[in-house]
Amino acid sequence: MKARQWWGLGLGLWLALNSLGAWAVEIGGVRLEPQLSVGGHALVLHGAGIRHKAVFKVYTAGLYLPAGLEPKPITADDVLAVTGPRRVAITMLREIDSNELGKLFTRGVEDNMPRSDYAKLVPGLIRMGEVFAQHKRLVPGDTFTIDWVPGAGTVISVKGQPQGEPFKEPEFFNALLRIWLGKSPADHLLKDALLGKTR
Repeated sequence: MKARQWWGLGLGLWLALNSLGAWAVEIGGVRLEPQLSVGGHALVLHGAGIRHKAVFKVYTAGLYLPAGLEPKPITADDVLAVTGPRRVAITMLREIDSNELGKLFTRGVEDNMPRSDYAKLVPGLIRMGEVFAQHKRLVPGDTFTIDWVPGAGTVISVKGQPQGEPFKEPEFFNALLRIWLGKSPADHLLKDALLGKTR
């Protein structure tokens, strides 16, 4: 069994144990809390994994959803249909140019949306790119989160600090989610891990 496949099995075991108590999980040396709050609403860690590019570990990603959807595997459409708060939590495992990361995310959105829908989000994607460009470089241990907060919008925080006003477009958060959960995800094994699937 490949080393990366062991993570899916480990996540399944962790989810089973977590049903008995609030245990944290560690992946790639990064600790992910089993529960947290977004906009005053409790979320639970549904799945987590590592984004690989070739042989390199780029970052860890954790998907937080309202209680009630865990621990069973769910589909990407299930996650996109959630109307309550959600979070994607990223922790870098290697240094990367922030401007380049913003471009990769924009490309990930474009690859997973019809062109007509993508065009409507271009202003927001440009602003998102500017957010990352302001930070120049992200190094191992740096974090950022992407939150959907009902009534407010999509909030991007870098190193714990919200970056400007929320993105108001309702479609914007799901467009970003498709970077990892779309039909052409950044990493297929990471997609499965975020959805709580085992391999």
